[in-house]
Amino acid sequence: MTVKNEGPPQGSTSMTQPGQAPGEETLNRELSNRHIQLIAIGGAIGTGLFMGSGKAISLAGPSLLLSYLIIGTMLFFMMRAMGEMFLHDLRYKSFQDFSRVMIGPWAGFFAGWTYWILWVVTAAAEMIVIVGYFDFWIQNLNVSMVCTAVLLAALLGSNLLTVKLFGELEFWFALIKIIAIIALILVGAYMVVTRFTSPDGTVASVAYLWNRGGVFPTGLTGFLAAFQLAIFSFIGTELIGTAAAETADPHKTLPKAINAIPVRIVIFYVFALAAIMSVTPWDKVNSEMSPFVNVFNLAGLTAAASVMNFVVLTSASSSSNSGIFSTSRMLYGLSDTGYAPKRFARLSSRHVPANALILSVALICIAFPVLKIGGTVMTAFQMVSSVSSILVLFIWGLITVAYIMYRRKFPQDHQASAFKVPGASFMPWVLMVFFCFMVVVLALDAQTRIALYLTPVWFIVLAIIWNRSGKKKTVPSHG
Repeated sequence: MTVKNEGPPQGSTSMTQPGQAPGEETLNRELSNRHIQLIAIGGAIGTGLFMGSGKAISLAGPSLLLSYLIIGTMLFFMMRAMGEMFLHDLRYKSFQDFSRVMIGPWAGFFAGWTYWILWVVTAAAEMIVIVGYFDFWIQNLNVSMVCTAVLLAALLGSNLLTVKLFGELEFWFALIKIIAIIALILVGAYMVVTRFTSPDGTVASVAYLWNRGGVFPTGLTGFLAAFQLAIFSFIGTELIGTAAAETADPHKTLPKAINAIPVRIVIFYVFALAAIMSVTPWDKVNSEMSPFVNVFNLAGLTAAASVMNFVVLTSASSSSNSGIFSTSRMLYGLSDTGYAPKRFARLSSRHVPANALILSVALICIAFPVLKIGGTVMTAFQMVSSVSSILVLFIWGLITVAYIMYRRKFPQDHQASAFKVPGASFMPWVLMVFFCFMVVVLALDAQTRIALYLTPVWFIVLAIIWNRSGKKKTVPSHG
């Protein structure tokens, strides 16, 4: 039987939180319902949709809509599993904690460090794309890189102040992208209804979704090839869980955020991409730039294209902001449990893990040399995003395995849960088959195959470190 809210792990700030002994340090629970709802959107809707979808459309055509629906459905069940485990014990600060309890100490070690490097890599991918967005206006790559570095420093500064400021920034970043996507859908619908004709003579029509080679114009190969970029689009969905330690009312906010995922997928992914491919036939979409910007360029609306470029820039900034937040909290958790130097568990006077924030942002700067090596924004983005896709599949798989073990270890708590996973007896196994299939799909594409072969090096390094020192650590166990 789980004993809730007794003695949180050591290392956590002077403000006493629910379940915290007086005098212990902990992260502040300053994120409200509106913050967590918008963080859920902000983390899951970013560069993968606004930039990567152009390449994905060129690979899969209209079948990309099915890719998003499939991945989104699987992740909804994965998020329900995560939500049930978080509500099982509110002392869990991240899925590193329940991985350690449900699977074993090694799983917490691997989950924490892998999720940390995942978001470092993902935030680096966002920074690469931000350079491209600045370059849309500046037309000078070096100057655009300087502007991006200034933006990264500003995001670090905001995260160093308070978690509430992070929440406010993310709220407004996400609100901008939500309004922009809804506006795009409405404008696209208007263009289709009025049979808008682009300067090149293209007449907007929803029939482009099936009459230019069918729903699968590039065949099964193209359909599967788009999954890597589609997977990258969903990185951040699990960020709801990372923010759980700083949520004011998790029993209310987590279920609400997770249950809204299916609606968000349909609106923000399926409808938006359907609108783009109705205004611009899939085979005319420029894979080297954001289709959200390109659709207005093709329509001859240059001013609107510039406004949309600002929106996608704020979107990438939002995802980067989420990445900075997530990496710092995961490194804080690793230090808190003895898996990283203790200096990263120290909180500033504003109750934020400043040392963890500074290190994470310093490593995100790897984006700039990678961009120089890649030569173009899209090439560098694909190099980095393919690594992120492989790492996140490991994380999603680990969360699923933890849920399987949770049901075995705490059957009574599962039965008593008010937030059970639908089809809990079989859906985790469906998820595991799907994640394994995605790894096979990534192996089929030459561009993602290199990343797939190189990424195991990370896990080999973790295994060596764990065998030499990690398994000697004694960490507090919940549950």
